[in-house]
Amino acid sequence: MENNAQLIAQCEARAKEWLSPAFDEETRKEVQAMLDDADKSALIDAFYQDLEFGTGGLRGIMGAGTNRMNKYIVGMATQGFANYILKAFPGKQCSVVVGHDCRNNGRMFAESVADIFSANGIKVYLFESLRPTPEISFAIRQLGCQAGVNVTASHNPREYNGYKAYWDDGAQVLAPHDKGIIDEVNKVKIDDVKFEGNKDLIIPIGGEMDWDYIQAVKEAMVDQDVILRQKDLNIVYSPMHGTGRVIIPMALRSWGFQNIHVVPEQMVIDGNFPTVVSPNPENAEAMTLGMKLGTKLNADLVIASDPDADRLAIVCRNAKGEWEILNGNQTCMMFSWYIIANKKKLGQLKGNEFLVKTIVTTEVIAEIAKKNQVEYMDCYTGFKWIANEIRVNEGKKKYIGGGEESFGFLPYDKVRDKDSPASICLICEIAAWARDNGMTLYDLLMNIYKEYGFSKEVTINVVRPGKTGADEIKQMMTNFRNNPPTDLGGSKICLWKDFQTLEAKKADGSVEKIDMPATSNVLQWFCEDGTKVSVRPSGTEPKIKFYTEVKDASFKGADCYERCCKDAEAKIEAIKKTLNL
Repeated sequence: MENNAQLIAQCEARAKEWLSPAFDEETRKEVQAMLDDADKSALIDAFYQDLEFGTGGLRGIMGAGTNRMNKYIVGMATQGFANYILKAFPGKQCSVVVGHDCRNNGRMFAESVADIFSANGIKVYLFESLRPTPEISFAIRQLGCQAGVNVTASHNPREYNGYKAYWDDGAQVLAPHDKGIIDEVNKVKIDDVKFEGNKDLIIPIGGEMDWDYIQAVKEAMVDQDVILRQKDLNIVYSPMHGTGRVIIPMALRSWGFQNIHVVPEQMVIDGNFPTVVSPNPENAEAMTLGMKLGTKLNADLVIASDPDADRLAIVCRNAKGEWEILNGNQTCMMFSWYIIANKKKLGQLKGNEFLVKTIVTTEVIAEIAKKNQVEYMDCYTGFKWIANEIRVNEGKKKYIGGGEESFGFLPYDKVRDKDSPASICLICEIAAWARDNGMTLYDLLMNIYKEYGFSKEVTINVVRPGKTGADEIKQMMTNFRNNPPTDLGGSKICLWKDFQTLEAKKADGSVEKIDMPATSNVLQWFCEDGTKVSVRPSGTEPKIKFYTEVKDASFKGADCYERCCKDAEAKIEAIKKTLNL
């Protein structure tokens, strides 16, 4: 009780600072209401900590308070980012790109960011309206800017907004810049923020950049002939109320597809996402309207992008003709297979190509790469790490694709973030190729499993909101480190990896160093039968994630797919019991 009283007192003291004239009347009223409320839980959650400007920027629930997304927290973050840019490029006329998605307050935040950068003498290319995250990344590179900001919370629920910080290569910031920016942001007080913009330094951009971006997206195409033969592929697309609504149908047409239908209810720009519980393509519920229209139109596939159009979801017909939602591992695997197989067939592989996947993504991709003598690299979760591999290998090796289990893929190197416009165009090309060869996407998936091995992947999210939840997640990671499991659902662990210490321990007790560019709060366990579990706290949401992968060597084809899936699910339930989930 004493600790709780102390916490309330600290939060009240911090909240009272927000009653000063530095904050607008609406903010002061919201803070005063929290102070007056007998239930202090809202006050604590809004003020118990500062919303952390992490290595990917900011993301949080919108509202007043130090632990919330609002124009003051965004303002201090931008002032710190501006200070760092000016230090990193002394004497240079620096420029940045600023964009936003469909979320509530997105335009207001983006205009505030543009004002603050311009007030600090930095030229701002401000998108005229909402645009996809990958187009922001593309524009930074295209315009030769030093940095960029995209106001988005990606696929988070409607209460959230966020702020992604990019560097001059179009990728989200990495060391040493991430730590340098964070240090600068932490120094900023509200009175330091230059909110009054310099309109002469803010340049609107829009249609001309859309054109350049769509032309660049065509570089992800592998075989246009197959598209021209199957140009009537019946496609249903949904932007989930977000930024893909114009760009993606346009990009599909530029590739040669002519039979494109959109989900009308989800073409409406709306930060409240009225037609879905959560605008996350990982949630099957979000695809309901698309599948309904797909059934009505007898579509070949249903595709969707999340609100900022970096992630994609794919639904195809299974052996029974029913809709089957592919998971992120399956889409990543299919992209990897198609790019390698068809570039090889067309003589486009020169021997210096490489693929990238994140450490939590299916190991089947590694098998595809190995069997085809194509180099693959493992990196940390987050597309900035895939972008880092592209950057460090530029001029030496040719990047041909990279992705992660969370529905993100990048099939070319003109962008340095997940790119659903390019990926959606490419998955439609893959569907066209499959149809050209008398198959569906589902048939192709079964063939890949048959050749390279079956695996079932399930991500288990343990949500723990608020301060108590953050403490609980921290304790869970400590417990796993101090008392690592010896088996997973009855499968014996033969390798333990800790990416915080960069050590891999084998069953014989030997320890090897892990070669990674930085440390990360991730644990991985590998079993003798190929079972793999990765554990990491989410960097953007109040949860800890368990990525499970289970193999089944008995898979022989589509006939046993359902049985193998059920067996794998039973195994995953056993793993959950082992880990007390």
